[in-house]
Amino acid sequence: MAALPVASTEAAPRYDDIQTIVVIYAENRSFDNLYGTFPGANGLAQASAVSATQLDRDGKPMRGLPAVWGGTSDKVFQGAPAAPVSLTEGQTATFLGSFNHPYDVAALYQSAASADNDPLRYTNRDLYHRFYENQMQINGGANNMFAAWADSGGMTMGYFTPAPEAELPLWDWAHQYVLADNFFQGAFGGSFLNHFYLICSCTPYYGNGGVNPNGGANPGVSVVEPDGVTLTLAANSPVSALDGPPVFKLSGPLTPDFYAVNTMQPAYPPSGNADDAQKSVKLTSATTLTPQTEATIGDLLTAAGVGWAYYAGAWDFALSHPPFAAGVSAAVPNFQYHHQPFAYFAAFDPSTAAGAANRAAHLLDAGVVTDPGVLPESRFLTDIRNGSLPPVTFYKPQGSVNEHAVYANIADGDRHIDVLLKALKASPQWSHMLVVVTYDEFGGWWDHAAPPKADRFGPGTRIPALIISPYARRGTVDHTLYDTTSILRFVTNRWQLPVLPGIATRDAALAANGQPAMGDLTQALELP
Repeated sequence: MAALPVASTEAAPRYDDIQTIVVIYAENRSFDNLYGTFPGANGLAQASAVSATQLDRDGKPMRGLPAVWGGTSDKVFQGAPAAPVSLTEGQTATFLGSFNHPYDVAALYQSAASADNDPLRYTNRDLYHRFYENQMQINGGANNMFAAWADSGGMTMGYFTPAPEAELPLWDWAHQYVLADNFFQGAFGGSFLNHFYLICSCTPYYGNGGVNPNGGANPGVSVVEPDGVTLTLAANSPVSALDGPPVFKLSGPLTPDFYAVNTMQPAYPPSGNADDAQKSVKLTSATTLTPQTEATIGDLLTAAGVGWAYYAGAWDFALSHPPFAAGVSAAVPNFQYHHQPFAYFAAFDPSTAAGAANRAAHLLDAGVVTDPGVLPESRFLTDIRNGSLPPVTFYKPQGSVNEHAVYANIADGDRHIDVLLKALKASPQWSHMLVVVTYDEFGGWWDHAAPPKADRFGPGTRIPALIISPYARRGTVDHTLYDTTSILRFVTNRWQLPVLPGIATRDAALAANGQPAMGDLTQALELP
């Protein structure tokens, strides 16, 4: 592990009124995708024509949105809630080609089917959510090339509206407590990198000149234009987004200077590159990340004597089941190995005494959900009921209830988080608790708000965040600038921890670009 940073000297009054912080980290939704029609929020009605009108790859407005390439159910995982009517690519082309602006996803299904057409309750295809592609879609803050650089065509411009609102119970929590409408994902791209930003505000480094140090296949190094942002197109890439998804020379896991920015597998179990018994990981694989040694928020909390844990849905299941297709432990519950960021760090190497002890103390199981409306009996639920959650608690839902397109739906995820919030509110710890419900990243879905300009790694697209606490400014839409690292900022200030280097880098970059400082969540609270 790297040397610990210097302790923070910043303090705010009465941080100690918050004694337990719970972070619920769902998946892959932009703010406009889920809350674009929320009353009082900076939503779809505030989107400018510049951001709503999508440009083609030549920089000119499209005459209509592209088809959903492969149709709405392309590559949907086994066991995911399936749509009663799956739309073909041709059916989507007929509907989407008639306009160039955001649209309600329900209207897409209604255009070709008279059967059940509530897309909140079933799963659609996945969308690109990768490091360079995300920056190309943002297009310098205009947010008008999402469809141009998507592999899902016009699907990216869709949004969801609960009708009635009770269909998504998190909307009720947002009305009661705080909805943050200026909260951005910590890094550009997908889940892999943003889980690192959740725990260390850092980008993993592969190093070694991009050469596998274990003698196996080398990971792919992205081929990027001199601007450092734009992927180089392959010769066979369609000129127009209306003719097909883009084809790049190489959009790989590594940057040209060997930072890992797209999904790689952990060097420690559970891993998609582990053997069937999840005992050892194939280090020669091109997709296995070298062990990481940067300081994490867990390291800082442990050094300060503050308890913490990362509870993961289906963690014990993943440790006892072999890898499945596409890097998940099984079709259901779809545990995603890259959603457990601590498994990438040498401090959690199970082959060492210290690493095994760290895992036993801090990487805990939250059971396997079989009904989204019922919390499974688990260490997590027991700790909630007994009031024994550690002061800093992270919770990652299993894949089938985390709202990620292609293997989960929105309604089940909302139901699951709703029952969890009710359990937390009934906990003996509630009176001094702060709960943050947010999403790791945008999942490829369009959003109209320009991310603040900071460092080369982010922030990325705007995402939903709910701040729930007895100390919350009840019934408020909070417009304060936040990103994923704001959670770490609050933890740092609450326990006067050292400031992680990535947070200092982000702060300096914001200031250098004339951007406002990032909030630490206290702006959403009433702390006397």
